[in-house]
Amino acid sequence: MYLIIGIMFLVFGIVLLLKPRLFYDLTESWKSNVTGDPSDLYIFSTRFGGVVVAIVGVASIIVHFCCR
Repeated sequence: MYLIIGIMFLVFGIVLLLKPRLFYDLTESWKSNVTGDPSDLYIFSTRFGGVVVAIVGVASIIVHFCCR
């Protein structure tokens, strides 16, 4: 179970890290009447969140293999 969740978290974290604009388009762009790019703070916080989620995914995968 930890392996599947870990892989999902890892993939999601990598997407957040590498493609924060895609995440913005899917979740936030429809809320605003102004078209444009997300702010630098939004990009930074999304990438930071991606790193945290990816670390949780890696930790979950490690727990799966070490604690059987």
